[in-house]
Amino acid sequence: MIIKINQISVNYIDQGEGDVILLLHGWGANITLFKGIIETLSPGHRVIALDMPGFGKTAEPPEPWCVDDYVDFVMQFLNRLQIREFSAVVHSFGGRVLFKMNARENLPFVIRKAVLIDSAGIMPKKTWKQKMSLRLYKTASRIMSTKILHFLYPDAVEDMRKKRGSADYNNATPTMRATLVKVVNEDLSPLIGKLNCPTLLIWGDKDTATPIEDAKAMEAWIKDAGLVVCEGAGHYSFLEQPDRVHGALRAFLG
Repeated sequence: MIIKINQISVNYIDQGEGDVILLLHGWGANITLFKGIIETLSPGHRVIALDMPGFGKTAEPPEPWCVDDYVDFVMQFLNRLQIREFSAVVHSFGGRVLFKMNARENLPFVIRKAVLIDSAGIMPKKTWKQKMSLRLYKTASRIMSTKILHFLYPDAVEDMRKKRGSADYNNATPTMRATLVKVVNEDLSPLIGKLNCPTLLIWGDKDTATPIEDAKAMEAWIKDAGLVVCEGAGHYSFLEQPDRVHGALRAFLG
């Protein structure tokens, strides 16, 4: 299905009937990864999932966005569909959107329950080695960007960036690279405890993108929270152990 929000054509799924469940995907992902969850929950629920701008079949934002821009967009999407109450199931980057949205004052809707699957939101602490590496990269980048050196070695800065950058960063367009930088450099730890609805955390204990320590911290900060650990799973626990995750979702969401 397609709906236009602020001149952006949004690809989304709206399946089933009953209490609304909103799915928000992670960075670099799209709603196709939620197929199993949608098929599991849509009997008895109205499940809505959208490709957020810059992902899947939804166009990029017109300029680099921050998390708040995505929150504004999702809220406009919900308003267009006249959603006034829902439960949220979010993965990775989707957690950032949920935390910031939940912290807004005078929300025009009620968040009944939340499921955080390998959610982002806590900024990892950089090691001394990482800090030094970043400092050296910035210094070298400034030097190689000077007029003469750039003329002699036009690809030097780009080559350094590729060696340092993550797969998400290197595979993104310039607009989405700038968006990723804005997103990951915001620590949402102070907002996580404001999630005051019943919350289920589902996590892979081998997750290296958002480690299990993040899940334990979130469980402690959120008043009404419980944690399901998928042993042996990584950052995409819902794809690696679908039976376990789907069972937990059915038990929690009804």
